[in-house]
Amino acid sequence: MTSTADQVATIDQLRARDFPAQRAADGRVESGPGFHVADLRVSEDFWDADLTRIEEVLEEFEAELSVLVQVLTLRWGAPDVLDLTGSLERSAMGEPVPPPLDTLCGYVPELSIWRLDGRWVGLGVGQGDRELPFQLLVAIGEEGTI
Repeated sequence: MTSTADQVATIDQLRARDFPAQRAADGRVESGPGFHVADLRVSEDFWDADLTRIEEVLEEFEAELSVLVQVLTLRWGAPDVLDLTGSLERSAMGEPVPPPLDTLCGYVPELSIWRLDGRWVGLGVGQGDRELPFQLLVAIGEEGTI
């Protein structure tokens, strides 16, 4: 398991990183024009898991998210909450959704968002499908894209 300090360091590194001109993936980081998305922690998959195990892991990830939100709230103040349901609905209707919300809305229900220095930083927990791993992630984007 990655420590909270390591996760905060990753967030700080991504905040300082330039956005690339084209989409690219590097390990657990996907970047593109105006955004970075990184997995801070990924669980095991759940192909043969029972519901109890899935609930336990979700509780772990939500607790870890809560700790990160508390740490960043001490640094940057209270976050806003961005509900991604609207982005998912627009995507399903074929309407444009800006990256990285275009992919995040398919597996992350909401993000805790801070706006800093012309960028936004979002934290959330998502799962692409019942059998897939949970992901604790950070998304960073240019201000004005949310």
